[in-house]
Amino acid sequence: MKFGQWLGLAAIIAAVALLWNLRGLLLQLFAAVVLALAICTLVGAVRARLGCSRPLALTISLGTVALVLVVGGAVLIPPFVEQFAELLAKLPDAADVLIGLARRMLTNVSRILWGRHDGSLEWLQQLWPARGPSPDVVAGGLGGGALRLLGLASNLGTGTLQLVFVLAVTLMLAVQPTGYRDVAVLLAPSFYRRRLRQVLDLCGAALSDWMVGVAISSVCVALLAGIGLSLLGVKLVVANALLAGLLNVIPNVGPTLSTIFPMSVALLDAPWKALAVLGLYIVVQHLESYVITPSVMHAKLRLLPGLTLTAQFLFTVIFGPLGLLLALPMAVCVQVIVREVVIHDILDPWKRQRLSP
Repeated sequence: MKFGQWLGLAAIIAAVALLWNLRGLLLQLFAAVVLALAICTLVGAVRARLGCSRPLALTISLGTVALVLVVGGAVLIPPFVEQFAELLAKLPDAADVLIGLARRMLTNVSRILWGRHDGSLEWLQQLWPARGPSPDVVAGGLGGGALRLLGLASNLGTGTLQLVFVLAVTLMLAVQPTGYRDVAVLLAPSFYRRRLRQVLDLCGAALSDWMVGVAISSVCVALLAGIGLSLLGVKLVVANALLAGLLNVIPNVGPTLSTIFPMSVALLDAPWKALAVLGLYIVVQHLESYVITPSVMHAKLRLLPGLTLTAQFLFTVIFGPLGLLLALPMAVCVQVIVREVVIHDILDPWKRQRLSP
């Protein structure tokens, strides 16, 4: 290789290393783009309905979002916080009940198989020690607890600054979306700028379809879960229904997590009620997967389940918990880029050249 080629290779490696070190910032910028696109989608709907100018539509959209957040927060957040705190307090009791059921079940199995019970399940008792720690353990953990509190305060401060940054970038992008898009297009070679603008527009349209579909399906899941839990007589309906709707944004993982809390509450009443809650959530998720989402998406976004799960695992490993939350919108963009750039612009012309005489 010549000196220029070595220099180019070194530049590529340095760029990759720089992007890797800045992956957290890039993920925050992508989150801002997703939020700005959601606002722009709402602005487009307002303009189509009212026929007003974009600044007025943007003002109406931001005012509507702020009003919904304030009113919804005032109505839903207090009971949600109260019920969620009670829900967390009930989890240890539910775990005790579950451990007791497992011990009795294993004891019965032991009696059926061997005709007696000789205390061979003592190992199970060791898995769930007594809740009351000794004074020495409490005294020894005070210093570590103080350090953890300081670390938690530092993490909260960092998270607040990151949230403010994301919201500020979101507002700037929402005010001038075409200007920032044109800046991104200018970074591409001149012969590919028109095509890149088309690809970015397709990514925006795909993300808009995804956000509208997820919002509608999450609301439907929350309503169905709330109605079902109310009919079953499960306590803390508001907290569990809101959790079901919010965690529905995270496919595969979210619905599984949302099932744990209502089953824990129902288990304190009766074991059959916990099984009924499990059946309810399975029915709700099947309705969401096979009825609600296909009806909302209109078959515009066809993400394979294997691709979704792989994207969640990959982006979680690379970016952390925020990567899990943004895995699906990133997968939507990657699918559009692969289809339009890699397949249509690179592979298809190369195939035609190979087949031409």
